[in-house]
Amino acid sequence: MKINQGLKLFSAILIGIVFLSTILAIDFSLFLHRPIAPPQPTEVEIASGSSLHSVARLLAEKKIISRPLYFKLLARHQQVQGAIQAGRYLFEQTARPADVLARLVNGDVIRHTLTIPEGLTLKQIAERIEEQGFGSADRFMKLAREPRFLKMIEADISSLEGYLFPETYLLDKNIGEQRLLTAMITEFNKRAQPEWRAAAAERGLSLHQWVTLASIIEKETALAAEMPFISGVFYNRLERGMRLQTDPSVIYGIEDFDGNLTRAHLHTPTPYNTYTNSGLPPGPICNPGEEALHAAAYPASTQDLYFVSRGDGSHVFSRTLKEHNQAVRRYQLNRP
Repeated sequence: MKINQGLKLFSAILIGIVFLSTILAIDFSLFLHRPIAPPQPTEVEIASGSSLHSVARLLAEKKIISRPLYFKLLARHQQVQGAIQAGRYLFEQTARPADVLARLVNGDVIRHTLTIPEGLTLKQIAERIEEQGFGSADRFMKLAREPRFLKMIEADISSLEGYLFPETYLLDKNIGEQRLLTAMITEFNKRAQPEWRAAAAERGLSLHQWVTLASIIEKETALAAEMPFISGVFYNRLERGMRLQTDPSVIYGIEDFDGNLTRAHLHTPTPYNTYTNSGLPPGPICNPGEEALHAAAYPASTQDLYFVSRGDGSHVFSRTLKEHNQAVRRYQLNRP
C-alpha cells in the first residue's frame, strides 16, 4: 500500500516536472522568437569588463529584452558569454534576443566620424582627437613614439609623424588611443601602395625620405594638379645639389611658431631649416595624403627649379632665377 502511494507521489512529481519543463520550454521558445521594440530609441552603455549578469539586467531595465535569465541561458548556449564587447549601443528597431546578442558580440556600437585632413602635424592630430572626445592628446603623443607602434612602419623612425593617414574614420568613441593609433597606421600601410614605394626607391629615396618629401609637397600646395610639378622642382633641386629652401619645413622646426615667418627664421639653423641645410629634412613635417604621396613617387618631367605663390592658392613655376625673381616681384611684391 505504501509502495503504491510512493509510486503515485513519484509519478505526480515526475508529471509536475515534465509539465513545468514543458511550460518553461514553451516560455523560452516564445522569448527567443518574440521580437521586442524599445518604447523609444534607447542608448545602452556596456562598460568594459561587464559581467553577463549585469549586461542582461541592464538590457531588461532598458526594455531591450524581457527575461534576463533566458538571455543569459541563450548566451551560454551559444558559448558567447565572454564575447560581449564594451561600448555604447543604440537600440531602436524591433529585434529578437538573438539579434540583440549578435550585435553585442559583433561590437555594433554607435559610430562617430573623426576627420583628419591632409597636412596636419602629429600634434595637431592629437589635439583634434582630444577636442572631439576620442582620447587624450598627451597619451596619443606618447604612444606615437613608443617602439611597439613604430615597428608597424618598415623604417627607422623615432615618431609616427608622417605615417598617420589623413582620412574620415568611423569610430566608437571608446576606441581608445592605442586602437585609434593602430587604425591610422594600418590605413597608411594600406594606402601607401607598394608600386609607389618602389617608384620612389628607383629615384633613390627610402620610405622615410619619400614620406618626408610628400609631407613638404602637401604643405606647399592644396592643389592636387600642382603636386607633381612641385615634386619635379624639388627633385631637380636635389639632383643639382641646390637647397630646397621650402618655408613649411623651416616653420616646422620653429618652436611655438606665431604665424610670422621672418628673415631671422630663415637664417636660424635648425634640423628642418632647408635654407641653411642641404637635402631633405630629417623627417616628415606633416602627415601627407594620397595625392602628395603619389606626386613624391611620380614627379612631373620638368626643367623648373623655382615656384612662387600667386596668392590665390596656385603657383607660378620658373626655370631660371631671373624668371623667378620677376614672378616674385609681380605676385609677392606687387611690382610690374
